Amino acid sequence: MTVSTALQPASSAAAPRLAARVSRVAAMRRLGAAIAGLLIAGAAQLGATGPASAQGFTYNQPAPRPKPPRVPNDNQMLVQATEVDYDYNNNRVSAVGNVQLYYNGTSVEADKVIYDQKTKRLHAEGNIRMTDADGKITYANVMDLSDDYRDGFVDSLHVDTEDSTRMAATRADRSSGNYTVFENGVYTACAPCKDDPKKPPLWQVKGMRIIHDQVDKMLYFETAQFEFFGVPVAYLPYFSTPDPTVKRKSGFLMPGYFPGTAQTGFGVEVPYYWAIAPDYDATFTPRFMTRQGVLLQGEFRQRLVDGAYQIRAYGIDQLDPGAFAGQPGDRQFRGGVETKGQFAVNDKWVWGWDGVFLSDYFFFSDYRLAQYKDLMNSFILLPTEAISQLYLTGVGNRSFFDVRTIYYLSFSGNQQQVPVIYPVLDYSNVFNYPIFGGEVSYKTNFVNLTRNDAVFDPITTLANTNGLCTAASADPMARLPTQCLLRGIPGTYTRLSAEAQWRRSFTDSAGEIWTPFVSVRADAINADISNQPGVANFLPVGDTQALRVMPTVGLEYRYPFINSQPWGSTTIEPIAQVIIRPNESYAGKLPNEDAQSLVFDTTNLFSVDKFSGYDRVEGGGRANVGVQSTTQFDRGGTVKVLFGQSYQLFGLNSFSVRDVTNTGIDSGLQKTASDYVSSVEYSPNRTYTFSVRSRFDEQTWNVQRLEAEARANFDRWSVSMMYGDYAAQPDLGYLTRREGILASGSVKLATNWVATGSVRWDLVANNVNQYVVGAGYVDDCFVLAANYVTSYSYTAGGTPPVLGHAYMLQLGLRTIANTSVSVAATGQ
Repeated sequence: MTVSTALQPASSAAAPRLAARVSRVAAMRRLGAAIAGLLIAGAAQLGATGPASAQGFTYNQPAPRPKPPRVPNDNQMLVQATEVDYDYNNNRVSAVGNVQLYYNGTSVEADKVIYDQKTKRLHAEGNIRMTDADGKITYANVMDLSDDYRDGFVDSLHVDTEDSTRMAATRADRSSGNYTVFENGVYTACAPCKDDPKKPPLWQVKGMRIIHDQVDKMLYFETAQFEFFGVPVAYLPYFSTPDPTVKRKSGFLMPGYFPGTAQTGFGVEVPYYWAIAPDYDATFTPRFMTRQGVLLQGEFRQRLVDGAYQIRAYGIDQLDPGAFAGQPGDRQFRGGVETKGQFAVNDKWVWGWDGVFLSDYFFFSDYRLAQYKDLMNSFILLPTEAISQLYLTGVGNRSFFDVRTIYYLSFSGNQQQVPVIYPVLDYSNVFNYPIFGGEVSYKTNFVNLTRNDAVFDPITTLANTNGLCTAASADPMARLPTQCLLRGIPGTYTRLSAEAQWRRSFTDSAGEIWTPFVSVRADAINADISNQPGVANFLPVGDTQALRVMPTVGLEYRYPFINSQPWGSTTIEPIAQVIIRPNESYAGKLPNEDAQSLVFDTTNLFSVDKFSGYDRVEGGGRANVGVQSTTQFDRGGTVKVLFGQSYQLFGLNSFSVRDVTNTGIDSGLQKTASDYVSSVEYSPNRTYTFSVRSRFDEQTWNVQRLEAEARANFDRWSVSMMYGDYAAQPDLGYLTRREGILASGSVKLATNWVATGSVRWDLVANNVNQYVVGAGYVDDCFVLAANYVTSYSYTAGGTPPVLGHAYMLQLGLRTIANTSVSVAATGQ
């Protein structure tokens, strides 16, 4: 017999002949309410744990019964069982056989449920399974609790939570309505093995007793041991951790190890996390070092309605300042403050800041702190600076605005050569409506910067050894800028640039595409250059004002030819671009701060202005021509080819003018007819990609720049290789040809194991000058990663390269702890 009923409050107007039925319904309701309350309150308080054994997790769960219907939460309770018994003599109500209950989103299954109205205790036994509204599943064999859920016990308890944490115990006893003690408990955040559920999880923590404090939401492990794949690896007499429901909890975090240096000694960090309030918290991390004493570190974080900010502070009273003799660290107290924040004004605007303040510029690098450590972990072995800035950014549908003031803090002691920018502003906008049938856009840039000392870059071995960069102009050896470059001016530099552009495309009846364009750009410049040694060899010192205007008129022509065949289609498109404009005003006679890099290739062949920044502007008449081909195979992928050349038609060639950084010289554009540039890309399928980018001398066809790259991505592994060949560029400080190979790859060794590596081979010197080796394991509950990096840092002018090393190790147990160790060093 199957009994199923929905329970609701009994009517006070029930007829006497229904008294017996009402009594039964009331008893049934009492039974159901007790069970539902048990499952909602009692089991939730027990924590997160199914059938368990003292040896670890087993997943031999009973076959699930048909689930009761999911009915709306209308305070009705559905009770279903093979048989319901009423013992009026002993005041007991029993539901026997495939008992199923559903109440307020919680479902319960058991073989038998008994409620004793005299002792007010509820007893359930046999394949108990409870699923609450949050998705947590609780299993047990026997459950006996008082109806107020303050006392009782559960045998063979196992709970799976929605966030995939699991706890099991042979027995759980609850007392005082607050504490639950798990005997022979086991905890893990790892999912069971799909192929063999009886197999131990990747990691688990066992304890002879695990005490769950429901008020403080803490788990206390007594006589605990950590196991990996069922093998004990560590023993602890006692440790505690927040229960899985806690996202933020005050307490000590995983200790960390600081390898240290000869000046600092090695050390240990013991972080303490303080959950002050739901919207802000703090972390205190004292580092105890063998030579310098205690380094205090603290971080405060707060999240507000429209953003968040954080502040880090550091300080140490060094026990042995003499360990840094002759260095900035030779002082008793050292410290610093670091802060960052970002806030939303609305859905389009944000403002924020980054700030760093130090007692001395070597503090972060000596103690491997904050931004220095973050950059090192990103494989940048020798970070050189930290950034302090205040910014405001807005992004519209077709517009962008950004203004910021920037202070660069040098880690290398060259602070006087680093500029202070206050501010730099960028704004661009594209009109939403056409003007004269074409698209109109405009952009502006404003910058004001100050630098105390000049930044010279010797580009020859002679200049690097004899100090020619600061020589007087009368010195016959000071043929500047053939010996040195002036990377940064001393003094104050201010520039305001604005540019407006109109362009429109026409397609005639023959399919030819004509795109006329018109633009005008104006730059207002003020430079107050200090008269420091060597600067006058490059620029006039003192106050200089300049107004530079560059109007431009041009026409671009394209004529695509399409040929369709049974095997695919080919599109061949000749492209020609003619640009008419006057010469660049003040070419080579003004500072160049933001346009020092120029690589001529197919990506900027058809750029109207090929300079990378605003401090230089391309002038004179120019023609850019080329042909582009795209072939699409039905079953063979895609081939894209672009080949072209640029011609100086009339006027001054801006790329042939030597400025303070020789930008444009040795670029391939300094001649009337430029070098040839080409690119080829071939993708036969989603697995393989091949590309070649090259620049050839216009007369001899000698290779000036060549990059060939191949990539392959498979299900379990990927590999890439790039060959680079770069001709000497003596005017930029590269005195010899550079040639090398960079190869990298990764392989999925197993389901969660990945190994990565890369190597850079200098073919000219015939040695390996960089390699990275790493391996890692990542799954839903465990992270293990190790990396080793070795690299040479090169500078121009024949300076010997600097060798750097970095070692990184990361270990993480979900819900328990995460830690990492990083070490960086230079030298052999």
